[in-house]
Amino acid sequence: MGEKMVDKVTRIMNKPESIRNIVICAHIDHGKTTLTDNLLSGAGMMSEELAGKQLAMDFHDDEQERGITIDSAAVSMVHDVEGEEFLINLIDTPGHVDFGGDVTRAMRAVDGAVVLCCAVEGVMPQTETVLRQALKERVKPILFINKVDRLMKELKLTPESMQERFMKTIAHVNKLIKDIAEEEYGDKWQVNVQDGSVCFGSAFHNWAMSIDYMEKKGIKFSDIISAYENDTWQELKKKAPLHVVLLNAVTKHHPNPVDSQKYRIPKIWHGDKESALGKSLLSCDSNGKLAFVVTKVVVDPQAGEIAAGRLFSGTMKKGSEIYMNVKKKAMRTQQIYVYNGAKREIVDGVPAGNIIGLGGLKDAYPGETITQEPDEPFEKISHIFEPVITKSIEAKNPSDLPELAKVLVQVSKEDPSLVIEINQETGEHLMSGMGELHLEIIENRVKEEKGLEIQTSEPIVVYRETITKNSGPQFEGKSPNKHNKVYFTVEPLSDEMKMALKEGKLPQGRIKKKDQDLWASLEAAGMNSKKSRKVRDIFNGNMLVDGTRGIVHIGEVIEMIMDMFENVMKLGPIAREPCLGVKVTIEDLKLHEDAIHRGPAQFYPAVRMGIRGAMSHANPLVFEPVQTMRFEAPSEYMGEISKLISNKRGQLLDMKQEGETVVVIGKMPVGEMFGLSSELRSATGGRGISSLVDQNFERLPGELQQKIVGQIRNRKGLKVDEDQSE
Repeated sequence: MGEKMVDKVTRIMNKPESIRNIVICAHIDHGKTTLTDNLLSGAGMMSEELAGKQLAMDFHDDEQERGITIDSAAVSMVHDVEGEEFLINLIDTPGHVDFGGDVTRAMRAVDGAVVLCCAVEGVMPQTETVLRQALKERVKPILFINKVDRLMKELKLTPESMQERFMKTIAHVNKLIKDIAEEEYGDKWQVNVQDGSVCFGSAFHNWAMSIDYMEKKGIKFSDIISAYENDTWQELKKKAPLHVVLLNAVTKHHPNPVDSQKYRIPKIWHGDKESALGKSLLSCDSNGKLAFVVTKVVVDPQAGEIAAGRLFSGTMKKGSEIYMNVKKKAMRTQQIYVYNGAKREIVDGVPAGNIIGLGGLKDAYPGETITQEPDEPFEKISHIFEPVITKSIEAKNPSDLPELAKVLVQVSKEDPSLVIEINQETGEHLMSGMGELHLEIIENRVKEEKGLEIQTSEPIVVYRETITKNSGPQFEGKSPNKHNKVYFTVEPLSDEMKMALKEGKLPQGRIKKKDQDLWASLEAAGMNSKKSRKVRDIFNGNMLVDGTRGIVHIGEVIEMIMDMFENVMKLGPIAREPCLGVKVTIEDLKLHEDAIHRGPAQFYPAVRMGIRGAMSHANPLVFEPVQTMRFEAPSEYMGEISKLISNKRGQLLDMKQEGETVVVIGKMPVGEMFGLSSELRSATGGRGISSLVDQNFERLPGELQQKIVGQIRNRKGLKVDEDQSE
């Protein structure tokens, strides 16, 4: 009887040099899940007939119904290359931009990315986004050009024009890698047909080719075309099975955990590299200190919460004591799982370098760092786009209220790009997401999977507050007992600094010690070296700088100042919306000698009043989220699309014709975009598609400022004319 897959997996996971942790990522509908199905069938984990139809990794009903992947899913399989066995830990990710948070989190767990590109559509906006997400985490990409069958069957291209199309796609991907990646990786990680880091094929027809495989098997390009001309393409999957060609490329071009952690750890972990944990992380040492990062939490009806993630160092054993660094909580491990598509297999222990699941971790959120004793956590996983649409959600039946609160906590664990908050004044639950589809999916899951009757409000937009000039003289914040005074100034962050924050070149979080890499990044963004050493906190695109000198007790109160700085940046002075691009400087402190008189009850109000007051003197304004969208439709609908954009207070940026299709790039405020997809369908007879290219916040037009601020304050139960610095 053959060896079971789980036994093979556990045998190879002890050899880190034979492990490859990879992610499959692409624009929506470029064929990721079909590809993953075929890889599973090649590994003997699914019947060949079902591959490409079963969508094994889309195991939620709503994913099967809509034909899109919503949640990332992990699987471990074994691949044999000329007698040498490799363990492939693979994560299939969503392509729709509303679920991009899942892609970002998956990138933390892997070292290599297979970027899929449709041979017909080429590089699309989401292709660029997934490359950006991969390179931000120092994950090495290779390219798979999919749906090549369509070039022959639908477009009837000649071999020359097909190769021309491939070269155009490859050049586009390489340009993106060079532009996005850090300098030393931009050239090193270029994909290349000659070395086999570019494969092409058809996931639907289950075949793939790469130059080195074609040379080895004596297959020519013309053989592929004649197979389609003579309708013998069925033979291609025997000559060049997809899983063999692609996984050969993965084992050759993607690094193993030992090699990758040498360059990935300095980027994603800012602790002391010379410490015991630092050395253990850099060498992926199974005998070293434990470090596990949670990248996804799934709530299983039978097994409870399962935290999936990457074990970067040490060995995870059942029943050992662990510590959650973000939640600051000690506990014991319960079950340890390895992945097998929708199934999980229980194992006793797993060494470093693997992707695993942990059962019984209460309160674990994606981004949590688990070690043996308190230590430096990994950098927070930050997403490329932020939630911009909010709905209020309430239970139809008041007795379901406690259950709703529980379900929403569960849902936000499963999808951390969803932000859940409870408005203390009105008692309503607010959920903010990436777009209308994102919130619609969450609503359906609450109703169907969790069985709750709910009602939701119309969607509302999440705005940002910012300042447009320096606040001028220092603004004083006084504690209620009048014994402590804090002095602040505020100013807008420079454009270079905002760009560095948006591109993820600066880590978010509190800065507790000397961090040479951070100082270098700040200086590269234009800050002088003296100032860069005084930055104390970077939070949601805002910065706190300690400009004081010689204050004796500042060490005792700086954490409280950071708490309130973060609080004000979450709830700005104008309408309690989040702040963006604000630099707050502590200029001076006058503290009471006795620590009992400078506790949180005294200090929090002083800091809050000081920062809000300084901001109210810096011409605060509301910025609105603006999305740059790409529209595609048959060229006769060109006028309809440009009319649609201008009706939405939008701006037409570019319009070009590609054959029979027109591609339009337009920029529109999110507040005007509700119902856009149905309007686009009716304007183009159902033949138009749209995708998100970029998202920014831009100044809300002057004539709308007062109206929108009034609406938000009204909605939040704030007095419309109340003094905003309170």
